[in-house]
Amino acid sequence: MTRDISDSEAERHRAKMVNRKVVQDAEVSEKTIEKGLLMINTGPGKGKSTAAFGLALRMLGTGRRVGIVQFIKGAWSTGEQGALALFGDRVEWRTMGEGFTWDTQDLKRDIAAASKAWEEAKVLMADETIGLVVLDELNIALRYDYLPLEEVLETLQNRREGLHVIVTGRNAKQPLIDAADMVTEMTLVKHHFKAGVKAQSGIEF
Repeated sequence: MTRDISDSEAERHRAKMVNRKVVQDAEVSEKTIEKGLLMINTGPGKGKSTAAFGLALRMLGTGRRVGIVQFIKGAWSTGEQGALALFGDRVEWRTMGEGFTWDTQDLKRDIAAASKAWEEAKVLMADETIGLVVLDELNIALRYDYLPLEEVLETLQNRREGLHVIVTGRNAKQPLIDAADMVTEMTLVKHHFKAGVKAQSGIEF
């Protein structure tokens, strides 16, 4: 049910929106730089990888190819992987992790898996047909010192012109945050897991 709006209220709203549009248009017109972005999704809240895969879908919608490297998650089947597989060779998906450290309980194995994933990431970043590379849970690999932060930073900062990269995972390192063009922190307000609800297909994976 909609409320009644008087002519004077409608006119005030129109005048307000006209002024708002002038300000917005002026701000947009000032932005002239176009470049490949380094983006980070971090924080304790849910949705970091999910948002990155949404960005991958947007990139695919523009006709460009996408590369995805999963540094930690093991080779279990996920809904997003199944969906993006429908795009065929327009998506290069690499699940390189063997699970979280509490699953493997083997530091040498975790470091070896992360190193292999990083080498694969560099291959995808060098592929000029790819417009976006998703480095899923790279922040976790850096947090546990599975990879040398300095090398990762140098490679990301010196990536080829025009390439967009998005890094996900909790506890992003400050030097990586400083180097990024955009950083989004997911804030945990409420999570069903705390109420005893298990991870469910189509929501968590």
